[in-house]
Amino acid sequence: MTIARQHRRAALTGLLAALTATTLVVAGCGSDANGGGSSTASSSTIQIWEGYTGPEAKEFAHLVTEYEAQHPGQKVSSLFVNNDDTLQKVLTAVKGGSPPDIAYLYGSWAPNVAQLPQVVDLSQVVQKPGVDWNDFYVGERDVATARGKVIGIPALVDNLAVVYNKKLFAAAGLPVPNADWTWSQFTADAQKLTDASAKQYGTAYVTPGTEDTVWHWEALLWEAGGSLLTADNKKAAFDSPAGLASLNTLRTLAVTDKSMYLDPTDSAYDNLFNSGKIGMLVTGPWDLGSLPNVDYGVQVMPSYPGTSAGHQTISGPDNWVVFNNGSSQVSAAEQFLLWLTAPAQVKAFSLATGELPTRGSVANASGFDAQMNTQLPGVSTFISNLGNVRQARPQISQYPQLSQAIGTMVVSVLLGKATPQAALAAAASQVNAALAAGN
Repeated sequence: MTIARQHRRAALTGLLAALTATTLVVAGCGSDANGGGSSTASSSTIQIWEGYTGPEAKEFAHLVTEYEAQHPGQKVSSLFVNNDDTLQKVLTAVKGGSPPDIAYLYGSWAPNVAQLPQVVDLSQVVQKPGVDWNDFYVGERDVATARGKVIGIPALVDNLAVVYNKKLFAAAGLPVPNADWTWSQFTADAQKLTDASAKQYGTAYVTPGTEDTVWHWEALLWEAGGSLLTADNKKAAFDSPAGLASLNTLRTLAVTDKSMYLDPTDSAYDNLFNSGKIGMLVTGPWDLGSLPNVDYGVQVMPSYPGTSAGHQTISGPDNWVVFNNGSSQVSAAEQFLLWLTAPAQVKAFSLATGELPTRGSVANASGFDAQMNTQLPGVSTFISNLGNVRQARPQISQYPQLSQAIGTMVVSVLLGKATPQAALAAAASQVNAALAAGN
C-alpha cells in the first residue's frame, strides 16, 4: 500500500505552501481552459504524471498495457513524479505552458488546483452514460468538486478506523470492541490498557499540529453532531456543544487519564504499536501492512450516544486531474481515465495492491472483501467503513489557514495548555478572520 502510506505522511502537510504557490502561479497565467496550452504530445499519446511504486507501479503499468492493447493507436506515456512534489512541478509546467495531460494530485490541494485556468472541468464528463458518478463514494465526489465544478476523478480513497491489539485487550480482561461501541467505552478501555510502569498506553494521537492532527479531530466533531463551518462556509461552526464534547474526549484521554501517547513526530506511534506498547490506534489501512508483530483487529470509530450522527469517519481522497493541451489531448485523456476508473479496473487494482476500491459497486460485490482480507487482514472493515464517510473537509482555498488554527487548538488541549472551551473560542476567532479576509 505504497501510495496510501506515503499519502498520509505528506498529503496532510504543506497545505499553506500549496495555497501560496498556486496563488502566485494563477496570477501569472493568461491562457484559459478553452484555449489550451502548448504540448509536444501527439494526438495518439497522452502523458500522465503519477507517483506509484512497488505493487501499485506494477499494476498500473499492467493496466496501461491492457488499455493500449484494447485501444489500438492510443498510447499512454507515464512519468514517475513523487506525489509530494507533483503540485509544485505541475504549477511550474502550467506556468511554462506544458502541463501533463493527466496528473495524480492530492485531494487536499483541490480548492487551489481548481483556480488554475488550465484544469479541465469534468462536470459533464462524469455525467456521461456508463460513468455512474454516484458509484464513487460521496466523500470522493465532494473532494473532486471545487469552485462549483468537478476538477478530478477519484484516484484513491481511505478512511480512519480503530486498529487494536487483541493480546493487550485479553491481558487487561477486556472484550474486544464491537460495532456499537461508544467514545465513553473507548476512553474506559484506553485507561485499563494503560500501564505507566511499562510505558504502555491505551491509545495515541499525532501532535505536530499539521492537518494530520486536524483531520483526526474532525471525525470526532462530526460524530458528536457538529460541523466545521456554517453551511455557506462563511463562519466557524465548531465552537459548539459538539466541538466541546469532542475536545473533552481528547482532554480526558491525554490530560486526565494520561492514557494517550502524544506523538509530535507523526511516526513513532507505528513502532510503539508494533512492539505492544499501544492498545488502540485511530488510523487507516495504510498502516496494516506494517504491523507484522501484532495480532490486531479493526473496528469502526466509536460513536457519541444521544446524537443522530452515528458512526462516521473521514477520508482523504486523491484525484486524477486533466489539463487542457488542446481538444484532442483532452478527449484522449478523458477516455483513458474513464476506462481506468471503471469498475473492472478499480477491482483489478485493489486486488493487486490492497488499496481500497474507489467504487461502491466493487466494494459491495460478493466475495470481494474476503479476497481483500486474505492478502491484508482487517482491510474489509475499512472497506465497509467507506459507507460511514458522509462528509468532507470544506473545499475552500482558505482551508490551509483553518487547518493551522485548528491544529494549534487541538494540540493546546492535548498538552493541557488550554481548556477545550477557551481553545475553541480562540480557534473560531482565527478561522472567522481568515474566512473574512478571503484569499
